[in-house]
Amino acid sequence: MGRITNKIFAKFLTRFRGMAEKTAERATIDTETFAFLKEETPWTSFDIPLSEAKICIVTTAGVHHTDQEPFDMNDKDGDPSFRVITPADKNRALSLKITHDYYDHSDADKDMNIVFPIDRLGELKEEGVIGGVTKEHFGFMGHIDGRHIDTFITKTAPEVARLIKATEADAVLLTPG
Repeated sequence: MGRITNKIFAKFLTRFRGMAEKTAERATIDTETFAFLKEETPWTSFDIPLSEAKICIVTTAGVHHTDQEPFDMNDKDGDPSFRVITPADKNRALSLKITHDYYDHSDADKDMNIVFPIDRLGELKEEGVIGGVTKEHFGFMGHIDGRHIDTFITKTAPEVARLIKATEADAVLLTPG
């Protein structure tokens, strides 16, 4: 699909939920590629109070800084890369934009906190609900398919996991697009 077709398709599926559900029902999953999902899911207990926890945002909403390279919307298999997001202290969400054609983000374009709640986390920190917010966050373009799945699983995801660990985050808030 071309970029314009993707945008029209995303708006259509957003407006007609039944069509979105039927599209999802027809989707196929390559069970060989995702065989790791059959393994036991690792569990790490959360042993510190939330009021002491440092939070990192990971989003698949296509969020990135306005001066960063946009995600590749011309590749039908998506874009397996990521962007490091380091918002400034004031008006943090204003330095961000969304490059993603597979969902209607018109509301998020008006308030980035819908998909990247950096200002809300700042407020929670000020109120003492959470202990802190990492300086670095991570953005993906959630449409990854075909030849990019292996790249994402073997290269991109492990690299971002390493970078998240370096932020000393206690928890990750994952937001979809």
